[in-house]
Amino acid sequence: MEEIDKNISIPPRPSLKSLEDKAIWLSLVLLAIGLHVFEAALPNLGPWFKLGLANIMTLLALMMLGARAAFMLAIARVFIGSIFIGTLFTPTFFISLAGALTAATVLVVLYKLFPRLSLISLSLFAAIAHMSGQFITVETWFIQQPAIYYLLPPLLLLSCFSGWINGAIASYIWRQLKDDI
Repeated sequence: MEEIDKNISIPPRPSLKSLEDKAIWLSLVLLAIGLHVFEAALPNLGPWFKLGLANIMTLLALMMLGARAAFMLAIARVFIGSIFIGTLFTPTFFISLAGALTAATVLVVLYKLFPRLSLISLSLFAAIAHMSGQFITVETWFIQQPAIYYLLPPLLLLSCFSGWINGAIASYIWRQLKDDI
């Protein structure tokens, strides 16, 4: 028989809480990717506008796991979802990533500064930030015509509507989950 080297250190086992958090995060990422892919199959309501259903999972990650998990979920969802729908490193990918990063940043900052804000309020601000980030990206990198901003007011109005809906759905789910936890 071979001798076991006594100098090898065995890493400590992760805590049950750590494993549960990772499982929750992975579940939320998978749901967000599924919603991202589902939304890609829906007809557009306007240029660069989708309902943002995957942002529901980002809101839930923020409430359940914290700011870092929510931010990482937003990034993972865009990257992996783009692989599934075939838009990785295309203009659509960069526009989506810009919106997701802007929305996640605003979401995390507002949550840290104003922890009593409702999920609906957070979702509204994130939706506005998402659309604004997309418009800035499109105007800076792709279209470079200031006239594009004439599209911004009606699309921001649609963003407010979808942000409110997504926030209401996230609030409902969060209330149900809190009762079960």
